[in-house]
Amino acid sequence: MDPQTQFCHNPDCPARGQTGQGNIRIHSRKEQRYRCLTCRTTFTGTAGTVFFRLRTAVDVVTVVLTLLCHGCPIQAIVAAFGLDERTVAAWQMRAGQHCQAVHEHLVAQGQVDLGHVQADEVYVKVAKGRVWMAMALAVPSRLWLGGVISPQRDLTLITTLVQMVRSCARSTALLVCVDGLSSYVTAFLRVFRHPVRTGRRGRPRLVLDAGFLMAQVIKQYAQRHIKSVVHRVVQGTTAAVTAALLTSGGGTVINTAYIERINSTFRGALTPLVRRSRAIAHKQATLWAGMWLVGTAYNFCWEHESLRVAAPGDAGRKGEQRTPAMAAGLTGHRWTLRELLSYQIPLPAWVAPKRRGRPPRPAKSLPESPDQ
Repeated sequence: MDPQTQFCHNPDCPARGQTGQGNIRIHSRKEQRYRCLTCRTTFTGTAGTVFFRLRTAVDVVTVVLTLLCHGCPIQAIVAAFGLDERTVAAWQMRAGQHCQAVHEHLVAQGQVDLGHVQADEVYVKVAKGRVWMAMALAVPSRLWLGGVISPQRDLTLITTLVQMVRSCARSTALLVCVDGLSSYVTAFLRVFRHPVRTGRRGRPRLVLDAGFLMAQVIKQYAQRHIKSVVHRVVQGTTAAVTAALLTSGGGTVINTAYIERINSTFRGALTPLVRRSRAIAHKQATLWAGMWLVGTAYNFCWEHESLRVAAPGDAGRKGEQRTPAMAAGLTGHRWTLRELLSYQIPLPAWVAPKRRGRPPRPAKSLPESPDQ
């Protein structure tokens, strides 16, 4: 137990979310509890994690969630561990909520140099119909930028996804490659505009960054087979798009191969996405939780072969393997799934409440005595 790595989880504490301030002490080693000297409250070491107030051992929960994000059906886990199906579903939902919070805290902070983004959507069969899952990927780092699930494949779905991409981007000067869906063009051109303020009255003009490029891959089908492929430049010039492709390592022609590859990864790791399977999702929330669990584990826990870098000073080694989060500069090591599930998101800094009513009058100074 290390009190220096813990912070107070009390939202009313002035020292909430702050580590290394000396205000945390060990309260009980047996129960793994800490005490905050500022607000005098106690909290457990698993507060703010997936394991908070779970009666099952941490190792068992970690193994179950590891199997879930590698494509193991819930029915097989129930048969192997003797757990209740509702318990496993509750763990998956809790892990999905935690992983989304980790993603928003570490990835969606506008600090990632995206360079080249690809987006696509897939349909998923559920118990009553089907839903659409739209996702985006940064090609240079293979970083998964988030996903959205909706029953309709419309502009609202695509706009929500584009807003996720915008929240991750450090700069709007990037290349975007998508398929022929027209909603992508409308959403990206709207979300990636920024106001130009001239000091005049009225609403400022919204313009795109000079380095923003966009291209489409339009596939024409005939009897469920690709008949032809059209490469279309929406924003920018063909020479600028080709140069951006070469710089980002995304090939020599306009393509969406990288996002289609991660779609295949999700189909193999998320049970409801497996084709011709009986393990479909009965609720949209279950699919949503599994998507965030797999996507965040893909970013922080799974090493990508194409991200390997050469080992310094030793030509005989294959090189150092990296995860997408390491390639994007978000972390310096590969996380284990237990480390991901145990990550504690600090609370925002405490702000003193505003004083209501009339402000107090300043104290009047006493007149000086003539003897002084």
